[in-house]
Amino acid sequence: MTRLNAIEMGHGPVQLVFAHGVFGQGRNFGNVAKLLADQTTSVLLDLPNHGRSPWTDSFDFDLFADLVADELRARGAQEAPITLVGHSMGGKVAMRLALRHPELLSRLVVADMSPVARSGNDDFQHLIDSLLSLDLDRLGSRKDADNALAEKIPNTAVRAFLLQNLHRGTSGDGWQWLANLGLLQRSVDKLIDWPPISGQWDGPVLWLRGENSDHVQPGDEAIMRDYFPAADLVTIPDAGHWLHADQPQAVAQAIGEFISRS
Repeated sequence: MTRLNAIEMGHGPVQLVFAHGVFGQGRNFGNVAKLLADQTTSVLLDLPNHGRSPWTDSFDFDLFADLVADELRARGAQEAPITLVGHSMGGKVAMRLALRHPELLSRLVVADMSPVARSGNDDFQHLIDSLLSLDLDRLGSRKDADNALAEKIPNTAVRAFLLQNLHRGTSGDGWQWLANLGLLQRSVDKLIDWPPISGQWDGPVLWLRGENSDHVQPGDEAIMRDYFPAADLVTIPDAGHWLHADQPQAVAQAIGEFISRS
């Protein structure tokens, strides 16, 4: 498999790698990376099946963790372990990478995700089905796509986030989805799962949650610390699940302080 697509930002001494959530891209962390530019050199990855990274034939968190691990090794993490930040789906990938490839990490940041399986996939299913309902051959503009989705996805910010995945090629090949929506549609149950895995990583872990998000539940703490005994839970005020978009300065500050003290 070819290398994962990445954007590099900053000039600081600490190597920081970001892994985004479902429907996202590495550039979603651009504001946080800019705020940390003096302290870190950031790599904003497009995870498999997202952005401009390659697609896979199956949805498998361990496969994705191994592909990210290959990318980290190619960037020298075997000799100089890095700090890995994972949000949502990327948080699951990051946690499994820490358990499967512990030698590659010096620190771990998990943003608004827990190592648990959740029930109920209706929201993800609805969003994927809505995107796939668009007739890309009939689209004249991105605004047309936004208008067509307005009834099914009334939240303007959510539509704008999802439509970052809509891309028009430069060679007259029309509109395309950057995300592998077909695979995601077939894999929604896997997306909300946490397959069994053994092991423990005892390195420093910053565990962030959005104050207004329900993705981290009180009962998750014991499970999190079974895997990551040094996890330090920090709540980001006035933030939902996309806490890095809601409160980039607070997220950057929390990560910067975590790096400094650990």
